[in-house]
Amino acid sequence: MKISIVSTLPEDQWRNYVDRHPDGNIFHTPEMFHVFEQVKGYRPELWAAVGENRKILALLLPVHISLSSGLLRRLTTRSILFGGVLVDPGQEGKEALAVLLEAYKKGMDTRSLFTEVRNVSSCVEYQPILNRAKFEYEDHLNYLIELGPKTEEVFNRIGHRTQRNIRHGINQAKVAISELHDRNELDVSYELLTKTYRMAQVPLADRSLFEAAYDVLMPKGMMLVTTALVGASPAATSVDLLYKDTMIGWYGGMDRAYSSYTPNELLMWHVLQLGCERGYRMYDFGGAGKPNEEYGVRQFKAKFGGNLVCYGRNRWVPNQALLAICAVGYEGLRLVLSKKYAQDKG
Repeated sequence: MKISIVSTLPEDQWRNYVDRHPDGNIFHTPEMFHVFEQVKGYRPELWAAVGENRKILALLLPVHISLSSGLLRRLTTRSILFGGVLVDPGQEGKEALAVLLEAYKKGMDTRSLFTEVRNVSSCVEYQPILNRAKFEYEDHLNYLIELGPKTEEVFNRIGHRTQRNIRHGINQAKVAISELHDRNELDVSYELLTKTYRMAQVPLADRSLFEAAYDVLMPKGMMLVTTALVGASPAATSVDLLYKDTMIGWYGGMDRAYSSYTPNELLMWHVLQLGCERGYRMYDFGGAGKPNEEYGVRQFKAKFGGNLVCYGRNRWVPNQALLAICAVGYEGLRLVLSKKYAQDKG
C-alpha cells in the first residue's frame, strides 16, 4: 500500500471525513482550523496520510502556540493536537498513522518544545503505535454527562447539594441567564474569563480566539456563549463548542464577588437543559486534570453526575535536555505574561 503525506486537503473531502468518522470531533474540522488561523500566537497545520485515490487514512491537526516571538519563539512554542489523532478504522489506518507520525516528527524536530496529543475519545487501539513513535502516554481525566430528552433524569444525577443550590437559585430568581447573539457582547464574557485566569495566574488566550470563533462557528451553530447575570452585573460565563451530538465545555469563568448566588451552578444547569432540549447526546467537560494532582475545577465538574473517564494524553519531546533547560524559564514566562496581562486589563 502506497501512503503519501500531504499538508492540504480539499475542504469538502476533509469535512466529510470528519463528519462521518465516529471519533471525528469539532477540533478536527476545517471550521476550527480556520478559527486557529486567525489567533495571535497560534499557527495550525494539517498533516494527513492518504492512500489510493487520495483516500484519507490518518489525520493530525497540530496547533503551534507561542508565548513569545522573535528569538524566544522556539523556546516558548508548544504544539497541541486538541482533538487527538483521527485514524481510519482497520489495518490500513494503523499503518498510515505510523508513517504519518514519523513524517511529522521529522518535520517538527526543532520547531517546538513538545507536541501534546489530547485524546477526546478512547485511543487504546492506537496507543501501541503512539508509544512506538515515542509519544508517551500519561493519564488525564474528564467528565462526560449523558444528555437526553428527559431533563429530570439529567438533574437527578447531579449531587444533592448542587441540586439544592440550583433549586434555591431558581426560586430566588436573582440570577438570569442570557445567550450571546451579538459580537459586541463578547466583551462581557472575555472580561469574566480574564478575571478567572488572572486568579489562576494562567495566561488567557488572546481575544482574537473568541472573535474568530464567533465569526466562523456561530453562523454554523457550532458555538454557544451564555452568561449569568446578577441584576445587571455579569457573574459567570460559559463558552461551549457544538458538533454532531456533543457539547464541549471550552472556556468558563466567573466573578467571585457573586459566589453566594451560585451563578456557575445555575449557568451549568441551564447549558445542560439547552443541550437536552436541542437534541445533544453528550456534554464533554473538556478535561478534569491529572489523577494525582489537585485540580479545583475537577470538584466543580464532579458535582454534575458525569461519568469519569481517563482517555489520557500523549506527549512527544524531541529534545529532553532542551525541554529541561527551558521548563523553568517557560513557566516563568507564563507567569510574567499572566501578571502583565492582568495589569494591562486591570
